[in-house]
Amino acid sequence: DQGNTVLVVEHDADAIRMADVIVDLGLGAGERGGRVVYAGSFDSLLKEPQSLTAKYMRGDLCIPLPTRREKHAPLGLRVIGARQHNLRNIDVEVPLNTLTCVTGVSGSGKSTLVNDIIYAAVKRAKGGWDKPVGEHDRLEGVELVNDVTLVDQAPIGRTPRSNPITYLKAFDPIRELFSKTKDAQANGFTASHFSFNVRGGRCDDCEGEGVVKVEMQFLADVYVPCDQCDGRRFKQQVLDVRFRGATINDVLHMTVREALSFFSASPKVVRRLRVLDEIGLGYLRLGQAATTLSGGEAQRIKIASHLSSRKTDRTLYILDEPTTGLHFDDIAKLLAAFRKLLLAGNSLLVIEHNLDVIKTADWVIDLGPEGGAAGGQIVAVGT
Repeated sequence: DQGNTVLVVEHDADAIRMADVIVDLGLGAGERGGRVVYAGSFDSLLKEPQSLTAKYMRGDLCIPLPTRREKHAPLGLRVIGARQHNLRNIDVEVPLNTLTCVTGVSGSGKSTLVNDIIYAAVKRAKGGWDKPVGEHDRLEGVELVNDVTLVDQAPIGRTPRSNPITYLKAFDPIRELFSKTKDAQANGFTASHFSFNVRGGRCDDCEGEGVVKVEMQFLADVYVPCDQCDGRRFKQQVLDVRFRGATINDVLHMTVREALSFFSASPKVVRRLRVLDEIGLGYLRLGQAATTLSGGEAQRIKIASHLSSRKTDRTLYILDEPTTGLHFDDIAKLLAAFRKLLLAGNSLLVIEHNLDVIKTADWVIDLGPEGGAAGGQIVAVGT
């Protein structure tokens, strides 16, 4: 109304409906995206046949109610006398082996309860926490979980050296395959020669990063391709080794989907990479720098890491608003990943505002009724 222009990146359905002009990119993510699928009014968007966003807005696609919900377990975690910040000396039970959502308006005490008390208290009980724990009388049932893990949207690494393939430990079996080729054995190369994290086969100038950092005194540092290896991370002798016609650098430039096809005969590689494709990250390149990943992508890679580990260790996974920045379709894939974690014998405690996630929860704890001093109470608990 004051003559300004507002440009918003948004997935919320209500915000999209209120927009004067909508620019929809796609059709998919990664190489499948990057095009303007639609630009115009909301009413006309609903008539666009190709847009994935339009399909969800029309109701052609939706996140359905679960056909079955996990039953409330007789045993669970129980917080007694939680009173940190604005929490009103409340008692809260969190059933295990279920998807539990903690809901409520901003400032109602959700993060205080989940992060400051439950996460910190379980972590301290398991010997991995030396920081303050939110005020409460006691936490019962902590012996029923083996560990607690906070899966946040923090980067999986802060340098170009970190990438999805190393985080998932899928690079280890790939390096073994290269080390068993005739050319590698003829040159005396071991699996370590195909690693860009240790000396031997990596480029000495950039130390396997493929880029060199240029420090700018008054501006942010910039990275430029290494002149010695031309951004390919390895020495030429290592790059001359090929597995099924591809160099190790070629593999790092493959997408997850391409790698699944290329390494289809290697179960160790496929098992670690398949989960990435299943949760909607099949478009990522194996060697894509962690610094280029969004918070949502980083979070899903962390979930994929736990899924690929095949552990059934009764872990409590805590996620704080995991749908932030996710499209409707990405949320559907995230929920599928949640169910896989539950089937492996784990438990999920999620702080969330997204209605699609809340409606699929097995158990809901609603705090409020307002924020700040008017919050901190249990408004409702149940299915």
